[in-house]
Amino acid sequence: MIRAVKLNDARAICDIYNHYIINTIITFEEKVITEEEIKNRIMTVTKNFPWLVYEEDELVVGYIYAGKWKERSAYRYSVELGIYIDPNFVGKGIGGKLMKEILNILKTKSIHSVIYGVSLPNEASIALCEKFRFEKIGEFKEVGNKFDKWIDVGYWELKLK
Repeated sequence: MIRAVKLNDARAICDIYNHYIINTIITFEEKVITEEEIKNRIMTVTKNFPWLVYEEDELVVGYIYAGKWKERSAYRYSVELGIYIDPNFVGKGIGGKLMKEILNILKTKSIHSVIYGVSLPNEASIALCEKFRFEKIGEFKEVGNKFDKWIDVGYWELKLK
């Protein structure tokens, strides 16, 4: 079931996200975050943008949210997506369901451009982008360093209007 995030989802979201912080280059955060930090992020994001969770048997196993692309006011019609799936549920189509739902919500708002950044390599995220007709618009070489390794980041964009 997909639904809007609630503050009491913060613990499950924190557990999912911290897995990616500790074990992967998918996020460039390097220090684990607290449940309180997630609550603050939920409150900040949901003031203006959707944040959805995927729940299975009353357990949050994935989430997606839209956020500001950049701070300057002219960027107000563009958003960037973040999506994370519990590693035990990867490959079950949850990411696609969440993506479809958030794109449907964003189409009802004044959003023109959806941007999705991918730390490379990440074939699953690239496949998700391409499934929803995002177009690769660029790639930055060695812009992040995590686990003593330089990481490239690709950007995909979908125009909604």
